[in-house]
Amino acid sequence: MVFEKVLKIIGEQLGLDNLEEVTPKTSLVEDLEADSLDAVEIIMAIEDEFGVEIPDEQAENFKNIGDIVKYIEQKK
Repeated sequence: MVFEKVLKIIGEQLGLDNLEEVTPKTSLVEDLEADSLDAVEIIMAIEDEFGVEIPDEQAENFKNIGDIVKYIEQKK
């Protein structure tokens, strides 16, 4: 499932071990304290994993993990 793969990528990029409380409504910046560099690295890893391209303008509109998952599902 897309959500699990995205969650795994986020966990690896941010060095998080406990992802049990992360939901589609979790914000990368506000809840997981990712900075802009973390966000760019996460988007790049997601693009590689799913073979999609996420334009910067689109990435800036992602409010939470669910937005990322929705975008990937629409592109597949």
